[in-house]
Amino acid sequence: MLHCHLPASLLLVSSKNEKTKPRKKDTTCSVCLQKRRGEERRAEGEDDGRKEKKIKIFKFLCHPQRLVPMRQLLLHLLASAAVLLLPVAADLPPSNKLVFILAGQSNMAGRGGVLGNHWDGIVPPDCAPNPSILRLSPQLRWELAHEPLHDGIDSNRTCGVGPGMAFANAVLRSGRAAPVVGLVPCAVGGTRMAQWVKGSELYADLVRRARVAVETGGRIGAVLWYQGESDTVRWADATEYGRRMVMLVRDLRSDLAMPHLLLLQVGLASGLGQYTEIVREAQEGVKLRNVRFVDARGCHYKMAICTLAPKLKSSWDICWLKPI
Repeated sequence: MLHCHLPASLLLVSSKNEKTKPRKKDTTCSVCLQKRRGEERRAEGEDDGRKEKKIKIFKFLCHPQRLVPMRQLLLHLLASAAVLLLPVAADLPPSNKLVFILAGQSNMAGRGGVLGNHWDGIVPPDCAPNPSILRLSPQLRWELAHEPLHDGIDSNRTCGVGPGMAFANAVLRSGRAAPVVGLVPCAVGGTRMAQWVKGSELYADLVRRARVAVETGGRIGAVLWYQGESDTVRWADATEYGRRMVMLVRDLRSDLAMPHLLLLQVGLASGLGQYTEIVREAQEGVKLRNVRFVDARGCHYKMAICTLAPKLKSSWDICWLKPI
């Protein structure tokens, strides 16, 4: 009888007493083995816990009583986003505007229809709103232009009808302008020329508004200037008017980087003092290129419904079409 000298643990016998290859014994100690099995059980438990948590969340979200409010919330968020986007689209002005700067004092700001501190609200047909005429508001936003055009700009006085809207409508009718005319009101009633020189608040505001108009897709066609009545009161203001006007034009051209900027200067129709003719002579005597004198004799507070707007438009036609 033969005896096997191999350990029984290394000798595996099949049901038919056939020998198989020996299997390597696991030499891991019992303590480590228990620790490893414990870690495996904990990992399985955490995984099961995560799965169970996901199932609970899914059931919570998909509950019929909660699906409707969630859909309503989603629709509300989408609607809110759309509403927020609407002002942005509306604030995008056309990029092909022909811009006119309106500056000076009360005659440019508009006093037509003003009695005392009340405007009668009557708008002449030539001054009617047009979807193709925009105004740069005091908040520097483009909006539909309408009378009173200087409302919020000449804020310390009651504004009425001025020449701006009538001029813009005349330019549009000519077919020589861009599809959109942009008006930039800057006039303030009762101001003297000395208050418009470079370094003043009025000058800085005019330049700032003109730059915004250009930055938002505008091309400056001209500065319409109607001012001087307040300079007829004192001799010093009247005699300095011509020099200050020349400096104003040069400074504007420099600060706006437009060396050939067109300025249409309206000659006084009347004055507040005894030096009206001195100021008129100074206005007419400005001999700078692309500065034109437009006589306003016969047109005062009702100038928008008289002949001033057509005169301004005719002068603009001549200068705009003339090669620089």
